[in-house]
Amino acid sequence: MNRDAYVSPLSTRYSSREMQYIFSERFKFTTWRRLWVALAKTERELGLDITQEQIDEMEAHVDDVDFDTAQKREKEVRHDVMAHVYAYGKQCPKAEPIIHLGATSCYVGDNTDVIIIREASRLVLKKAAQVLMNLVKFADKYKAMPCLGYTHLQPAQLTTVGKRATLWAYELTMDIENLEYQLSRLKLLGSKGTTGTQASFMDLFGNDEAKIKKMEARIAELMGFDGVVAVSGQTYSRKVDAYFLSVLSGFAQSAYKFANDLRILQSFEEVEEPFESTQIGSSAMPYKRNPMRSERICALARYVITDSLNPAFTAATQWFERTLDDSANKRISVAEAFLAVDAILNIYINVTANLVVYEKVIHRRVMEKLPFMATENIMMEAVKRGGNRQELHEALRVHSHAAAARVKLEDGVNDLADRIAADPLFSVSKEQIEQHLNPSLYIGRCVSQTEEFISEVARPILDRLYEGEIQSELKV
Repeated sequence: MNRDAYVSPLSTRYSSREMQYIFSERFKFTTWRRLWVALAKTERELGLDITQEQIDEMEAHVDDVDFDTAQKREKEVRHDVMAHVYAYGKQCPKAEPIIHLGATSCYVGDNTDVIIIREASRLVLKKAAQVLMNLVKFADKYKAMPCLGYTHLQPAQLTTVGKRATLWAYELTMDIENLEYQLSRLKLLGSKGTTGTQASFMDLFGNDEAKIKKMEARIAELMGFDGVVAVSGQTYSRKVDAYFLSVLSGFAQSAYKFANDLRILQSFEEVEEPFESTQIGSSAMPYKRNPMRSERICALARYVITDSLNPAFTAATQWFERTLDDSANKRISVAEAFLAVDAILNIYINVTANLVVYEKVIHRRVMEKLPFMATENIMMEAVKRGGNRQELHEALRVHSHAAAARVKLEDGVNDLADRIAADPLFSVSKEQIEQHLNPSLYIGRCVSQTEEFISEVARPILDRLYEGEIQSELKV
């Protein structure tokens, strides 16, 4: 490694090797060569003077790209595509005259970008499915464990640990389905020419439009697509990049929500991200168990959410059939969005596979608040015994505030049950009140909601996408 030059932490610290490979020079330029082979094959099938020997020669050198020759040539001609045409031609002297025949730079550049988006998206889906499986297992395991629910970050009605996990999982399923939808609509650019008119191919094929349409359909087939875009300028619409980065922003938003919730739960000492036996939480405070992985998810997610604006501006500012102010921006923004989401998912996989739940702490915190939440049931019981609902409501308000003040100001226990039992207005004993203090009475449909979500929403997605345990490449 060159210690005197900037190196992206997405490569050294965060993103996986497999995602980095998709955005590597090797994948890019070997894909260029596969596209040139597909073009030549198709042109030969449609009657152009191209021999099978030339095709065979090109196929023999798809993977052994001569990077040095291409780099040297690019310095001379200041054109990356022509530099690689030159390098390919040097390796394939018989095929050299027909390489890139009729095509423009975007034939290899843009079609490769579409293929890269496809392959990177498939990897995102694979890893997102692993996160979903982890969350589903967690939700099912803890679907009946009551815990404090919150609105405005203030204790509200109870939920369960597992039901809360379905909220994280449900947002993830929305992102997965959105990405699947965008992939289902993704088309190859095809071979449209310099302004999208295919004028050069009209010349090559003697104005036979049927052959040109067959050529594009065949190239798409060879590259694994079901078709090409209907119309274009020189490039595919940059709205495609905007659509995909919007989806990636959605993954970042969902992960951010999960990680923020977990950071708060870790502060409450209820649920904790994994902490290794030799891990150091703080350089100054040895006892600290900081939620470092969740914090990293949030940090990377903010970057992705902001980065998703780049292709939106790029799409909006393209002039007529094309300009080149997209290139420098998109080669950074699109790649880094995928690399960062990959990093987020790596951490998300690791954290959700090893969540630590402190059941006794959760129960203690529930029981501290449960008497307040049980007041409506107690009031209804007292009404059945002949009490006045409005008088009882006011008495409960007074008793609740007094009990809360004792907890907050006097460091005491919640004595609301004792206060109600001592009030003759209620005609209810402490034992009768305690019958209402079973947390399971206050979780509503949490168990069935969790089970329904798993079977009706998560399971169909996992049946499509989940391939088994993925080894997270977490880089701490």
